[in-house]
Amino acid sequence: MPMAPLPDFDTLTVADIARLADSDRLPPVERWNPDHCGNSEMRIARDGSWFHQGSPIGRAAMVRAFSRILRREPDGGYVLVTPVEKLDIEVEDAPFVAVEMKVEGSGNAQVLAFRLNTGDVVTASTEHPLRIEERADGPHPYIHVRGGLEALISRAIYYELAELALAVDGKPLGIWSNGAFFPIAPAEQ
Repeated sequence: MPMAPLPDFDTLTVADIARLADSDRLPPVERWNPDHCGNSEMRIARDGSWFHQGSPIGRAAMVRAFSRILRREPDGGYVLVTPVEKLDIEVEDAPFVAVEMKVEGSGNAQVLAFRLNTGDVVTASTEHPLRIEERADGPHPYIHVRGGLEALISRAIYYELAELALAVDGKPLGIWSNGAFFPIAPAEQ
């Protein structure tokens, strides 16, 4: 069964995006517990590109289909899972990348919505928190997507988030979305 075409992110309001995210019917991968079958020979690169046996998967519809059966295991590993098989998949950083952001409102009434490299949409909230991981090479921003799966927020969008945070006079430095506050800089000591 083919998937419905993805809507144009630019034409959607944040409310439209929230409705789309809420209505997206994903397979119940959390309820599937087949025996482990081996390795998928697939890898998701840090930039969100998918590879099979070292070759890029060029069909966006195929990447989207695989992304819908992706699950994070309790040990932190990733698998592609169906009712009858479970295969390991290598993920270099996060399985998704947030590539576009839409902002509506301001202050604590502000809402941030993101489009992922797979076409999925997510709105930052207490259920989908933003977090920043400080590393030697700088900050790595993420948003929770579902079931322990996160999206790395692209560098360009991180700069947009920083501009939003700087526009608000407050400490700690952070941003609001759906009534939740997310710090984007480490707390001063």
